[in-house]
Amino acid sequence: MKLVVAMTGATGAPVGVRLLEVLGELGVQTHLVVSRWARATLAQETDCSLRELKSLASVVYGPDDQGAPIASGSYRVDGMVIVPCSMKTVAAIRIGYGEGLIARAADVMLKERRRLVLVARETPLSVVHLENLTEVARAGATIMPPVPAFYNQPATIADVVDHLVVRILDQFDLEAPLARRWEGMRPTPPHATVSGTAEHEAVVA
Repeated sequence: MKLVVAMTGATGAPVGVRLLEVLGELGVQTHLVVSRWARATLAQETDCSLRELKSLASVVYGPDDQGAPIASGSYRVDGMVIVPCSMKTVAAIRIGYGEGLIARAADVMLKERRRLVLVARETPLSVVHLENLTEVARAGATIMPPVPAFYNQPATIADVVDHLVVRILDQFDLEAPLARRWEGMRPTPPHATVSGTAEHEAVVA
């Protein structure tokens, strides 16, 4: 499998780093594009240098390299994930403004009907953000905000990041050994309370 992995300047760089690590462990060929502001975010949020990040990928392209293979639909890849994905990038994808390689490669995914996953990071979301995300979803992209889960009882930030990576991999039908999946509701002990008051007891039958 060949995947394009792009990182933009939104917060969430640790997820992109971990995704590249796991994809490498799974033997997936990765084509990496890192925007200018993603490099700044990487330095702010992780101990991973740009050199170390690039070493995790199979192929690396500059953010303005419109001559890269992934800028053309004739170059076959299985999909693309932008993690994290800024609202600026979402807006560019919505209107087809492919000035940089990330937006251009995403445009290629849409026109070729290939999988495009946007790990869109912003909160709260304005009407402009919501409309852009809606239109990109209608065009065929999967919108996947990096929302943490708690049913797997994460004990560390690394646990949260790993779970997000697993959910991203699911979008490409890739199974990761680190997955901790939902297996149904655990039985609740008798007399357990939800809100701490007897009036709100919730016992699973």
